[in-house]
This record gives sequence, structure tokens and C-alpha cells, in this order.
Amino acid sequence: MRAATLVLLTLAACSQAPQPQAPPIHPTIVSLNPCSDAVLAEVADPGQVLALSHYSSDPSSSSMDLAVARRFPSVSGSVEEVMALRPDMVITGTFVPSATADAFERLGLQLEKVPIATSVADSKAQVMHIARLAGHPERGEALIRRIDAALAEAAPPRGAKPVSAVVWQSGGIVPGGSTLIADLLQHAGLASFSAEKGMGQAEILPLEVMLSDPPSVVLAAGDVPSDADRMLSHPALKALGNTRHEWFEPSLLWCGGPTIIRSAARLAEIRRSVS
Repeated sequence: MRAATLVLLTLAACSQAPQPQAPPIHPTIVSLNPCSDAVLAEVADPGQVLALSHYSSDPSSSSMDLAVARRFPSVSGSVEEVMALRPDMVITGTFVPSATADAFERLGLQLEKVPIATSVADSKAQVMHIARLAGHPERGEALIRRIDAALAEAAPPRGAKPVSAVVWQSGGIVPGGSTLIADLLQHAGLASFSAEKGMGQAEILPLEVMLSDPPSVVLAAGDVPSDADRMLSHPALKALGNTRHEWFEPSLLWCGGPTIIRSAARLAEIRRSVS
């Protein structure tokens, strides 16, 4: 009896433990971030995208074509609704609640955190990262070629002096120098007024500072091109004879990837109108 038991224990020890499955080449993905939504829709097969964030289906927060976004289911980001879709991977931003991230990891999901891009170079690196995650690096390369072509088209004439421009959001908020929009301004031949003043991200630019040394262009990035926000449509601003007032769609401010193509075209249009 003891000999038979020893044999069984030996065979059990020698048997191979189940090996973990290799991740799929083309995983199914849920995106919980509006910026990764836009990239993922470009580089993944439609069948891979199980859902996008609810932000991309909302006109007030989407950074992509609404018709494209609404082809996919949308989720708010709760663990329950994501797990019901049974994805291989979840892509989110860096501000995902730690409890949510821990739950995804405990349930065996691959969680990829994609931070806000702070430059064109950052954004292109993220495009390639997401394209590789989806198993289609060649599509990431194609999107980058389109971005480079758009930036080349938006570039100012050689030797042209940068045009001073401020991106002014609701309440007088301005972007800092280390932001994607500041980099895009430079690519399009515009100089960030707030960055030149040494202001950081999301600081408030007082109207008095604007009036004492006005830029050539005020890019009013409110929700709609209206007079609803007094800071963006103050009569004193409109009285500045040498300052042009332009509306800049807020959805063009934060996301990189394919959004850069539209942002660059709009900024170039504004610079040409000033020139």
C-alpha cells in the first residue's frame, strides 16, 4: 500500500501543471478613455473593440467623429459592465480609481494605462503602443504618417515670425507650456501667450494681464461659440483692434492621435487668417 501511494505521489509531482495561455495576437478590448477611444477605433478591427468610453458618444466630450463612436457600445467604466463584455484587455487613463484597477487585475484582465500626451512625440508613441496592443502596428504607422502629413501642411512658411496666441478656456483658464496644445501651436506657427508668461497648466489668466499686453489671437475654447462666458467674450477684448478673436473647439485641446490632424488644420487656418 505504501509503495503504491509513493508511486501515485511521484506521478502527480511529475505531471506538468497547466500552462497559462499566451495572450491573443488580436485581443478584444474595452477602452475607458476618450483619447484612447479615438486611436483604438483607427487601429483595431471593429470586432476587437467591445466598447468605448461613454465620453466619445457625447458631443460635449467626444474627441472623435460621433458617427464612428456610436458604432460601438459605450460603457461608463464600472467593473460590472466591463466584465460582462469579457474583454481580454482594458485600456484606460492614469486616473482610474485604484479600487477599479485592482478589481480588473484580480479578475485577470490586462490593464493598460495611457497617460495624457504632453507633446506630439508623446502622442505618436502612444499611437504605436495602442496599435501594438491591438496587434496591428502597421495601422499605427499609417496613422502616424497621416499626422506627420497634417503637421507638414499646417507648418508656417520658412522664416515666418510666430504669431502670439492664447488658448483661453471658460473662466480664463489657460494651458501651460508642457502640453500637447502648446506643442501644436508651435507646429502651426503660433506662440503660446500663456507659456511665454510662465504660466502653468490650468492657471487663470487675469483679464488685466491680457489687456496690458494683448496677443495677436485669442482662441476662445468655450463649449459653444457664443457670448455665454463673459471672460471669453468680454467687451474689452472685442475692443482690441489688433487682436483677432477666434473660436477653438474644446474637443481639439486634449487628445492626440487622429485629433491632431483636425487640430493642426484649424490652427493653420487661424494663423493664415491673421497673416
